[in-house]
Amino acid sequence: MAGESLDLETPLVDGLSKAEQWLTNNSDLLLQYGVNIISAVLILFIGNIVVKAVANSVAKVLKSKNMDKAVVEFIHGIVRYTLFVIVLIAALSRVGVQTASVVAVIGAAGLAIGLALQGSLSNFAAGVLIVGFRPFKSGDYVEIGGVAGSVEAIQIFQTVLTTPDNKMVVVPNASVIGSPITNYSRHATRRIDHVIGVSYGSDLKKTQEVIRRTLEADERILKDPDITIGVIALADSSVNFVVRPWVRTSDYWAVYFDSLQAIKEELDKEGIEIPFPQMDVHLNKADA
Repeated sequence: MAGESLDLETPLVDGLSKAEQWLTNNSDLLLQYGVNIISAVLILFIGNIVVKAVANSVAKVLKSKNMDKAVVEFIHGIVRYTLFVIVLIAALSRVGVQTASVVAVIGAAGLAIGLALQGSLSNFAAGVLIVGFRPFKSGDYVEIGGVAGSVEAIQIFQTVLTTPDNKMVVVPNASVIGSPITNYSRHATRRIDHVIGVSYGSDLKKTQEVIRRTLEADERILKDPDITIGVIALADSSVNFVVRPWVRTSDYWAVYFDSLQAIKEELDKEGIEIPFPQMDVHLNKADA
């Protein structure tokens, strides 16, 4: 039994001895690898903090230059992701990965990803065009890609809108560039378009005077350009006036609603009828 115990212990002792000898011979190498791994982790951790700080600093500087918020967020995203890739390459290089190989792999992966994600790349390119040509800025009320809302942000791949009923809509940048863009906030003034129908028996000159007097009483309506009032159509049930006052863009909807109500009330006071849709029916009696 003692011999069998000795036979079992001998391989174990030899194995431990060889492991100890290997660790002794390669201690410097293990220490170097350990230091490199710890260094790589620190590079990633500290680098990420530095990248965020640099990107935020760039954004802060751009905001101090009164640059549009949407453009600032777009540049902030590009700076952050670019610097993070540099930090990642530095961390891999510290572990022992050849930088040239990493760049080659990233290039090949980028080509493959680019072919697979052509839509995303087109969105990125469209984002660059939006920032470059600036058809709208943060806060503008626009209609793009069939959606209307206020611009919240221009991101790398999409533009974020907030609709009047407070819903967030994300529109791909390629759709923004590829469709007509209507910017309701670009100019300082806008024209309101009303169509007011009165009965055929109404005094048209008096009607025009009442409408003009009503609009001129509102101080928010601009004197220049002048208000346009005129007969635009002899419709089936009414004589239609087109009414076009100019206002500041910020006052558009308030004046739109108030002026429409005020015109209705003044026409009622003057006895000028706004008719309901109607149809004349003539009956002819035929002989038996």
